[in-house]
Amino acid sequence: MELRHLRYFLTVAQELHFTRAAEKLGIGQPPLSQQIKQLEHELGVTLFHRETRSVSLTEAGRAFMPHAQAVLREADQAVLAARRAARGEQGQIRIGFTSASSFNPSVPAIISGFRERYPEVEISLVEQATEALVNALEAGQIDIAFVRPTQGQREGLVTRALPAERLWLALPKRHPLSGRSALRLIELANDMFVLYPRLNGSLLYDSIIAACRNAGFSPRIAQEAPQMTSTVNLVAAGVGIAIVPESMRQLHPEGVVYVEIEDDTPPALLWVAHTRSSRVPPMTLNFMRHVDDYLARIEAGVAAHRDRA
Repeated sequence: MELRHLRYFLTVAQELHFTRAAEKLGIGQPPLSQQIKQLEHELGVTLFHRETRSVSLTEAGRAFMPHAQAVLREADQAVLAARRAARGEQGQIRIGFTSASSFNPSVPAIISGFRERYPEVEISLVEQATEALVNALEAGQIDIAFVRPTQGQREGLVTRALPAERLWLALPKRHPLSGRSALRLIELANDMFVLYPRLNGSLLYDSIIAACRNAGFSPRIAQEAPQMTSTVNLVAAGVGIAIVPESMRQLHPEGVVYVEIEDDTPPALLWVAHTRSSRVPPMTLNFMRHVDDYLARIEAGVAAHRDRA
């Protein structure tokens, strides 16, 4: 039994006239009659009463009809699903992000925008450190990641750079300089620092160390914290001070004050990445096109602001 046999049967059942059904299907009446006979032979039943001037469904035909309709509906849905999947419009996409990147306003904006643009795509989110996310990309365990990779790590990835963030200071509220609106890093040379481990994200770690060394000192490390959020919490507990991406100022634990850095410091960089491969899933390519559209809108907004200024 072929799908075309079901379509022929349903058209005749709808028209109850072989000639009209043949015209609707765009085939001749004799071939249509032959195809229906083949279907009846395969089923071992008679589907139509054939009178001189009329055609009607038999009991077997009436019983067969709803199932034939269901099969064709499922077949049409299967074709549609395959085509949508091939276009990257349905299925699942696995997105990784670091704890700090989730506070960057671009990250939730991009993900929520993609969800609205492709509502039939299921988004699975994974939070890990940059090193683990890069490894997960290479192993095919995730499709996209918001990460801070080193230059060497980026060579194996296709990336889009998101707008860079400035670095800020997180100080305990009782710190003697916490009342200042801005500080030079050298003023904190004798303080103890809480750092995000280099093993979890060497780029951000190196940027913080470089900022201190450019200011004329090497930071004294009191504690390393596994996540950027726990870094801020340790500052609140008075363990030390920290240098964090600007977006971390959204965290407001009791006892933490954020202060601007007067020095020129390396920016906190963030990328959207996927593996460099000749077989990138369509959904991943759609996500990156969505990121490109987002970045183009950001750039257009910046340009418009410059023109008004």
